[in-house]
Amino acid sequence: MTPPTVAPWVRTRLRTAPGAAWALALLVALTSFLAAVFPRAVEDYEDAGLRHAVSAEAPPRTVLTLTVQAGSGQEPGARDEMMRSESMRTAYKDVLDSLRAPLAVDRAQSSYGLRTTTLLKADTDMWLPRPDGLPAEFTLSAQSGLARHSTVAAGRLPRAAGKVTSETTEVEGAVTTATAKALHIKPGSVIHVPALMKGYVSVRITGVLEARDPKASYWAAAPALAAPSLHQTNGKPPSDFWVGGLLLAPDAAPALLGTAGDPERFWQLAPDLGSLDARTMPALKSALAYTEGGPGLLAVRVATGGDTEVATGLDEFITGYQELRSRIGPVVSVAAYGTGTVACIVLLMAGGLAAERRRAEFTVLRSRGGSVRGLAGRLLAETAVVAVPAGAVGLALALVAVRHGRWQPAVLAAAGVVLITCLALPLRAAAAHRRVQVGGARDDLAHARPSRRRTVAELTLLVLAVASIVALRRRGTADGGDSLVALAPVLVGVVAAFVLVRVYPLPLRWLARPAGRLRGVVGYLSLARTGRATAGAGTAVLPLLALLTALTTAAFGGSVLSGIDHERDRAAVLATGADARVESGSALPTALTGQVRKIPGVRDVSPLMLRYDAEPEDGRRQVPLAAVDTASYARLAARTGLGAFPAKALTTDAARPGTAASPLPVLASPSMRDVFGTGPFSLVMDGEDIVLRVSAVRTATPALSDDFLVVDRAALARRAGVDRKANQGIAARYLPSSLLITGDHIDGPALRKAAGSEVSVRLRATERARYVDSPLQTGAARVYAAAVVIGAGYAALTLLLALARAAPERTALLARLRTMGLTRRQARRLLVLEALPQAVLAAAGGALTGWAAIRLLAPGLDLTGLALASAGGGGPVAQLRTDALSLLLPALCVVLLATAVAAGQAWWTGRRGFVRELRAGETS
Repeated sequence: MTPPTVAPWVRTRLRTAPGAAWALALLVALTSFLAAVFPRAVEDYEDAGLRHAVSAEAPPRTVLTLTVQAGSGQEPGARDEMMRSESMRTAYKDVLDSLRAPLAVDRAQSSYGLRTTTLLKADTDMWLPRPDGLPAEFTLSAQSGLARHSTVAAGRLPRAAGKVTSETTEVEGAVTTATAKALHIKPGSVIHVPALMKGYVSVRITGVLEARDPKASYWAAAPALAAPSLHQTNGKPPSDFWVGGLLLAPDAAPALLGTAGDPERFWQLAPDLGSLDARTMPALKSALAYTEGGPGLLAVRVATGGDTEVATGLDEFITGYQELRSRIGPVVSVAAYGTGTVACIVLLMAGGLAAERRRAEFTVLRSRGGSVRGLAGRLLAETAVVAVPAGAVGLALALVAVRHGRWQPAVLAAAGVVLITCLALPLRAAAAHRRVQVGGARDDLAHARPSRRRTVAELTLLVLAVASIVALRRRGTADGGDSLVALAPVLVGVVAAFVLVRVYPLPLRWLARPAGRLRGVVGYLSLARTGRATAGAGTAVLPLLALLTALTTAAFGGSVLSGIDHERDRAAVLATGADARVESGSALPTALTGQVRKIPGVRDVSPLMLRYDAEPEDGRRQVPLAAVDTASYARLAARTGLGAFPAKALTTDAARPGTAASPLPVLASPSMRDVFGTGPFSLVMDGEDIVLRVSAVRTATPALSDDFLVVDRAALARRAGVDRKANQGIAARYLPSSLLITGDHIDGPALRKAAGSEVSVRLRATERARYVDSPLQTGAARVYAAAVVIGAGYAALTLLLALARAAPERTALLARLRTMGLTRRQARRLLVLEALPQAVLAAAGGALTGWAAIRLLAPGLDLTGLALASAGGGGPVAQLRTDALSLLLPALCVVLLATAVAAGQAWWTGRRGFVRELRAGETS
């Protein structure tokens, strides 16, 4: 007899509930995509920031330069052979072989050759320009790769005629177009430079070359070769003279030995920007140390055959980049841990929802002899069939979306999502059905008692939260932080969730008694239902934990982003002193102030005069002083928040202030107050003593930074007697030299046109843009904002899952209550009132927890690295500030979403057919 065919478990379950399977697949694909994208996005902006920072640095700082004196103490013939291109090329290859990974060299921008280290005067060539009667000076270089990095604009490339030696006195050379234009050089010109012993070495110019990429390391490492510059002597007054570069053929290098330029061999190794990444910075720094002062230096000296010196600023740059990255990383990890925690809770809740929906099925299986192991194994296979392909799809999409970065962290993150998903349902079912159950008692949170295990777990998390907060406040994120520090906001939310779950039954008990005495049934039913809406310890904590974590992360993240904007705004205001600044080294035209007031967007103008020549009586230092129009400057200081002060603090009614009898009141910085004290003191201006007295002290002021004194310009002018016509020369010294302008959307082009080309114009918006030019800052800010938004989305999904869990029970309850006379309006009120306590609890708890987390962690959180592109370790620390909108808006959204879902469920339930059948003929 053929046994009956038994349908496979997995196939049967997928066919029975395809909607649930597709929903789980979508959740897993989305979560695995986000989990895999995050590490690649972080690596992408970190590497982009590194490449941007290296490219923005001056090549002399990043190029690895090897130099050695040109063969002193050797025979002339051997010395000449060592300078030739073949010998230099062999040494270059040996040097490259001695470098240790990950130090990689961009061979296209690297070069080698022989160059002079002392400027050579062309004192016999009178046809060269002489600005102050001084002859032009030149540096000579026989550098490899000249033909690859230049284009012939006139003439031809220089050549080495015959076999050039140190005795050769005539060679061919070339100059760049910038040098030719400035020094009036053309093909056929001959420049004479001093020889080593006597006479001159003649350089015949055969060509004028155009640098293909003047900013590339080949040219920028030695700027004098690409373009000439005016230098000044140390005399009084200083005199100007030209300094330019002459380019020789590589095979003509031995001729430099015959000049008085003290030549040296050099190898310029440009770093390969394409191979740089943030994770190899420690290894790169070690490789640089290996070459600069370790065993690699010995290998370099063997290859070059001399006492070679190695110099680079790349190691200092790496140190600065690592410090900046260490200041940014922990701040971003706070959002990552918060969002990751919420995502994990959503996955666990999805498994819990499936287990709760199929509780009766599992109970029947256990009562008929099914084992816990067999049940868990079947559920694991059932979930894995859906989760593994979905996780693979999410991973593939992540790899395509962000093509930069390592694939291993992305695979591990996606695998973690799949693993959590696969284990959530089997473990939840195994824990709930480890014993055979016939029927379950009704769960009621208001009468539930926490177990000992839960108490131990809560105490453990409380200890971890306290430890993380203490660590963050003591060490801060500037020292790099760790996972415990980054988890601090999450742990605060976890502790708050456990506390709220324990406290939650108390108000229910208090409100249930008076509600039972009311005539209406809706209020009492809603309170009674609320006590069972989050039944069971695990299911009660998970939704609230997810909401609190998400709200805490959103509040924390919103405050971080708000703090970044605030710090950038403040830095821009400190740089300009207002929304716009017009500044000149001399007096501005008298009509300019009126013209600026008429420009669109200008609200107020504060003219002032800056003086840097005021000296105390001892003459040891010069004091920066701003002479301002008191009324407009007081409004400016109040509007910008830079040392607001009452206008009367600087005004005086004395006819001739600034004397011993009537000292001139000044606004001073704390440093100036410490120097001069609070009593009268004298400053010498324009050969005259002016007596001043500190009337107010402020840490900042719009006109000046750091040390400053601010006085009333009108009173200072009265002291100098400029109100008299005989003193018009003195009066010109007190005309405004700067204008500080406030307003919204100031028309920058119109302002620059009104000011003229000889006047400096700076806009606050332009200054602010300077702080966000680094991909490291902008990328981190975008990732942080995305993490906050994603966390909020998962929080909303958590709320929907929590409400969906009780949806069948609510539907059945409403159907029964409708048969007992409950109207549709009462049904909607019942569901809304049932959902509100949990939503209000989560919203209030989330806002309070977010505020507490910000207050607790702000002293240890440094936002300077995220806020300012040029932030260093020695500047002021930008700390976290509470942002009311970030606290209240997410909490309000939670309440609105819960209310909308409950109302929607009531509306949909009212349209169900069985309700119409039970209440036939009702129209209300």
